[in-house]
Amino acid sequence: MELVFGIPGTHNVSIYAELAARGVRLVTPRHEQGAGYAADGYARATGRPGVVLTTTGPGVINAATALAQAYSDSIPMLLISPGVPTDHPRLGRGYLHESKDQSGALRALCAWSHRVSSVREIPAAVARAFGFFAEGRPRPVHIEIPHDLLAAEGSVTFAEPYRIVAREPDPAALDAAALLLRGAARPGIVLGGGVQCPPGQEAGALALRLAERVGARIVTTVNGKGVVPESHPLALGTVLHLAGARSWLAGCDVVLAVGTELGPADLWVEDFALGGRLIRVDVDPGQMHGDHVADVPVVADAGRALAGLLDRIRPPDAARAPGPDLARELAELSRRWEGTLDALGRAMPPDPIVVGDNSMMVYHGALLSLALDPPARFLFPAGYGTLGYALPAAIGAKLACPGRPVVVLTGDGALQFCLQELATAVAEQLSLPIVVSDNGGYGEIRDEMLRQDMTPVAVDLPGPDLLQLAAAYGVAACRADTPEELFKALVEALEHPLPTLIVVRES
Repeated sequence: MELVFGIPGTHNVSIYAELAARGVRLVTPRHEQGAGYAADGYARATGRPGVVLTTTGPGVINAATALAQAYSDSIPMLLISPGVPTDHPRLGRGYLHESKDQSGALRALCAWSHRVSSVREIPAAVARAFGFFAEGRPRPVHIEIPHDLLAAEGSVTFAEPYRIVAREPDPAALDAAALLLRGAARPGIVLGGGVQCPPGQEAGALALRLAERVGARIVTTVNGKGVVPESHPLALGTVLHLAGARSWLAGCDVVLAVGTELGPADLWVEDFALGGRLIRVDVDPGQMHGDHVADVPVVADAGRALAGLLDRIRPPDAARAPGPDLARELAELSRRWEGTLDALGRAMPPDPIVVGDNSMMVYHGALLSLALDPPARFLFPAGYGTLGYALPAAIGAKLACPGRPVVVLTGDGALQFCLQELATAVAEQLSLPIVVSDNGGYGEIRDEMLRQDMTPVAVDLPGPDLLQLAAAYGVAACRADTPEELFKALVEALEHPLPTLIVVRES
């Protein structure tokens, strides 16, 4: 544990003192939700668990949304918090930050929540958490330490996290999968966030080699964006939510889905059905019988399964598979941000970490039209779909990878969920370009109301002046009214040693 995100409080100061004495870097976001998102960004950028430390009650619940987002997107995160004392009566007594059942509340949102009952139990609980992160599908966990135990002394035995080797695929399952792929006339491959997990980019490279051998086109989910070069002829990009891409996928006679739920949040529809045979590769056995039941289930680490398939499918390369014509849909969705995305693409260095929010410029624009090739990464709160994620998650990613450029893409509505984290970025002296698409409020909901012949209500956010707010935090800020102004501003921001806010007026 090298870095912890959190806010000191009355009940956790003793933990802070011990962490500081042991050289752990303590980063103080301005809100516990920001701490959770920063830990999420740290985890996605490194593959290592992000750690959050809060106080009891409101501190824990403030971080709960970030915890639920991490659960949805399979992100390893450890939330440590104090709890009410061990002798606290179940019916309550008005204790400071008292919650009816703090651990139970988080148990409903994350993989598990463990309230320890003794000092000697603490090392085992922490070891269990870090062992759990390596078991298979990573998800967040919570450890609650009763407040009175933080002042207690006792003899403990330090426990090492148990070691888990990568899950090996069943050879018979690989044989069956290879047989289907070799005989496919219209194969397709879907890559999800499970391909981003370590060994990560190696798994993406294996998937691309496999696609070349069987003549398959590749489509990625949001969490899989960038695992294969989006400039490659076989890569369709992050387009699963386009009707044309779904129609193509439904028409494939064999689909290989790796590390993805193929859920409604990926497809943007509830009733999607595949027309061909489905091979699923996932470390989570539960995925084999989800919305799309696997004809050939391969429960395994993505990299090892893909390597096994390559061993069974030899060259020569197959002819290139035909793909869907998505040009019209892409143009219709991305036209509003065409100049913005072109400027972003030209200004991006070759290895950026791009962190997006649930803003229109991102899911209707950058996901589709901002092409990224490895080692670039794209971080996005896909499944749970929170707002306010991008800025604090980018702070976590930049702290994790200080030598890599990190760029934030957000909207004016989303930014105001976490605007206070500008102070954190300044305090940590992070070079962080923050591109804000300003449409005066919640543009997607406004458009949805108009599509339903409603008069837009409660979606307009007049003000504030984002440039003046940024200046108040000590952040460099400018408005970019043309693509060339944005290109220039982003290039300068990437060289600036502190955060830069760039406001783009949405047409």
